[in-house]
Amino acid sequence: MRRPGVLLLMVALVAFAACRRSLPAKPAGAALPSPSAYDLEIGRNVYLAYCATCHGEKGAGDGFNAFNLDPHPRDLGDPEFQKKKSDADLADVIRRGGAGVGLSSLMPPWGHTLNDRQIEDVVLYIRGLKGS
Repeated sequence: MRRPGVLLLMVALVAFAACRRSLPAKPAGAALPSPSAYDLEIGRNVYLAYCATCHGEKGAGDGFNAFNLDPHPRDLGDPEFQKKKSDADLADVIRRGGAGVGLSSLMPPWGHTLNDRQIEDVVLYIRGLKGS
């Protein structure tokens, strides 16, 4: 015999799933909501702590350690680079490091250090470097 609480939970989950399916889909090309100031600030702080050493404060690839590296770190604000890379691409290289995605082994993987939210926030911050 089932307990009433379990049955009630099952009914609630089914109702929630039905509501989620009935939400209208966003039209193609619909603008995504702007990132919150909080997310951008988290992204900036994480970027400055983990990425600026090599990529530089403004993402130009001119961090204080950049000149010790061959190849030099990428200019993250370069408009051509920004166009070519998706958010998923950027998150993947942050998570897996350069060697993990077939790039320079000098870029460390941060997937065990940063959580998914921090990585997403760094990607948002990097997107803001466009044209800086």
